[in-house]
Amino acid sequence: MLNYLWLGFFVAAFIAGLGQWLLGGDREIFTRLMQATFDMGRLSVEIALGLVGVLCFWLGLLRIAERSGLAQALARLLAPLFRRLMPGVPAGDPALASITMNLAANMMGLDNAATPMGIRAMEQLQKLNPLKDTASNAQILFLVLNTSAVTLFPVTILLYRAQQGAADPAAVFIPILLATSASTLVGLLSVALVQRIRLRDPVILAYFGGFGLLLAGLMAWLSGLPADQMAEISGLLGNFILFTAIIAILVVAAWRRVPVYEAFVDGAKEGFAVAVRIIPYLVAMLVAIGVLRASGLLDAVTGAIAAVVHALGLDSGFVEALPTALMKPFSGSGARAMMLETMQAHGVDSFPATLAAIVQGSTETTFYVLAVYFGAVGIRKVRHALACGLLADLAGIVAAILVAYWFFG
Repeated sequence: MLNYLWLGFFVAAFIAGLGQWLLGGDREIFTRLMQATFDMGRLSVEIALGLVGVLCFWLGLLRIAERSGLAQALARLLAPLFRRLMPGVPAGDPALASITMNLAANMMGLDNAATPMGIRAMEQLQKLNPLKDTASNAQILFLVLNTSAVTLFPVTILLYRAQQGAADPAAVFIPILLATSASTLVGLLSVALVQRIRLRDPVILAYFGGFGLLLAGLMAWLSGLPADQMAEISGLLGNFILFTAIIAILVVAAWRRVPVYEAFVDGAKEGFAVAVRIIPYLVAMLVAIGVLRASGLLDAVTGAIAAVVHALGLDSGFVEALPTALMKPFSGSGARAMMLETMQAHGVDSFPATLAAIVQGSTETTFYVLAVYFGAVGIRKVRHALACGLLADLAGIVAAILVAYWFFG
């Protein structure tokens, strides 16, 4: 899918450029297209290398969190919930431990650790699956929760905003939390409806009721604030929560006799390697998106959508962030490139760029997760997994737009 999408960007840009030259008499169009390839290639490297320092810090901190057992503690906290959401999985089965570890790692932003845990969980669930080429109920629920899971610490999004010079990178912290919560809720409810999971179970109600009350209280408090203070409060709370988490990780690790400095340096060594590793993906997608914009086609599409939105009497400020939203289900690297290109084109603190960051943090990449997790165990018949995952994506995108207008509109 991504191969055809990437190729389509270049072909569409070429056809649009050809039309502007032959029909519109624009003799500079191909000069602009080639200049876009040079500019975006250089920008890709600058972005990746600019992330080295912050990547080193957060990867070092997350290594401390792993060694201190905080991820395992969060997994134990979630275990009773998943025993009830997946009644087909026997109590005490090792799959439950892997599932909770995977989702706990996702919540903490431990992406590198989450994927191997997720594949292991899918393999263990496959052992319980009587139809080896067809996804089981438990596997579908696990996958949908992965594509929509709540991210408590959207570190990657904040890193990119900081690298692009945002006045307050953490201003999107609470909006992302609200949007990803909506995505998770819709994903869970859609799967529960199809699989007839008994959500009125006291344990399930306790978990989701408690989290819902916290979010409701937060929203009620924010709704009483003047509009111009909401983004400021979001940044204040976001920075406070993030720094509190840093202190908590360090203190807990030290209390458990983890050599915090050595663990930090060990994890931080990966920062440069990660920054270099993402350069090819950034170059590929940013150049493709750059030529698409230079051809005028991207602006034409968003302009047409904006015209329809205006005709309906609605504000069209969100339209410039739609490329990130439309790319998100297909490619994480593509959506990230769309977000960065929006930041470059409109400014990191502009409304479209801020909304793109919230959209980027609201869901996971459904098609990628489905391909990796189901492909790892040979599942070909996905049943309702794709539909429920895309429904969760849609809920996250709509929630991101509404929350962005609430905080920054």
